[in-house]
Amino acid sequence: MANPSTPRAGEPGASGSYRYVVVAVLAITYMLNFVDRQLLSILAEPVKLDLALSDTQLGMLTGLTFALFYTVFGIPIAALADRWNRVRIIAIACGIWSLFTAASGMASSFLTLALARMGVGVGEAGCSPPSYSVIADYFPPEKRGRALFLYMLGVPIGSVVGAMAGAWIAAHYGWRAAFVAVGIAGLVFAPLILLLVREPRRGQSDPSASIVTAAARTEGRASTRAAFAFFFRSPTIVLNAIASGLTAFVSYGIINWAPAFLGRVQHMTLPEIASHYGLAIGGAMVLAGILGAVVSDRLGARNPVHYALMPGLGLVITTPFLFGFTLAGSWQVSLAFLFVPLVLTNIYLVPAIALLQNRTPQQYRATASALVLFLINLIGLGCGPLFVGMVSDALEPTFGADALRYALQWLTPFIVLAVAFQLATAWSLRRDQHRAAHL
Repeated sequence: MANPSTPRAGEPGASGSYRYVVVAVLAITYMLNFVDRQLLSILAEPVKLDLALSDTQLGMLTGLTFALFYTVFGIPIAALADRWNRVRIIAIACGIWSLFTAASGMASSFLTLALARMGVGVGEAGCSPPSYSVIADYFPPEKRGRALFLYMLGVPIGSVVGAMAGAWIAAHYGWRAAFVAVGIAGLVFAPLILLLVREPRRGQSDPSASIVTAAARTEGRASTRAAFAFFFRSPTIVLNAIASGLTAFVSYGIINWAPAFLGRVQHMTLPEIASHYGLAIGGAMVLAGILGAVVSDRLGARNPVHYALMPGLGLVITTPFLFGFTLAGSWQVSLAFLFVPLVLTNIYLVPAIALLQNRTPQQYRATASALVLFLINLIGLGCGPLFVGMVSDALEPTFGADALRYALQWLTPFIVLAVAFQLATAWSLRRDQHRAAHL
């Protein structure tokens, strides 16, 4: 009798090459997700001028308004993904966020644009948690870091496409046309997900003796309450999630305001942002993903404390470069300094997700991923850009356009706090190792 843990011919996971097709399709989906998410940051200045917005309102639109709905809806959607077809959820989600992205181009006020961004947030909530779960079922634990890195290439590719295509379209046809064009692209791609990706058997790549059968899942499938209990009773996972959220606070505070800073303070034009900033953020995100995969599959495999220590060290190194970015006398020098923070504040994500997937039973993975993303995005994406916008508005009467320069520097206390929680996570991982050695 065949080992039930071995995929049979014709089943998802039977082909080593097919699983990389799956990752490629999910990475393209994530790319569209990130283009939609970042487009407003790239076009912040023309949107602000057209709709007469304040920096606080921009911070809400690029951060909290999106993140609140993204995080809140992420948990029930992920709970559904632990029970229902994950590939269908991803395809439906892609269609929803693309529709609302196109609607963003028709906004006439802060309120109507906020409503459209809420819709984008609801749709994008159905992307990553199901995708993480699908990837974990196609790849064994020792290869999940590199698979997640390939999936997360959607971030740098999306950043490049968003910056280059979005800024180019806006420069020639207006910012509204950029939103509509990106939305249409997603609506066209959504049905292809169903055609190209097959739903895998849950747990098929785990090193357990057998696969959880459909009947067993029906009888023993964990409830959402059980998934929550597992998550919050795991100190290492909770500390890792908070550390990641604080790191994201710094990362999104920089990323979401860098284009506005380069345009408003350093006087870059939209075509210059499209070419130079687009390449910078794309290259930085690729390098961050590679470093994150190295931390996960090499350093983390040798000693799990590196899952937290390396991102913490990156934050320490980031601090002087952040000041260099904000104090430089030209956009060329400013952009050169910016490259280092873009890399080092983003290496945390692959190790954080790999750590979570490796320590979470397969029946909890989508829900646990949603809880981590809830904290990362509510703390980071929701509050980071809003904080910078509020500080900029508070300083504007005194410093004028330079207020944004000093608002970005006020991210420094949160760097210190994020490093403290990364160190706490490393301590908890070390304690787990000690306990396991004495069992």
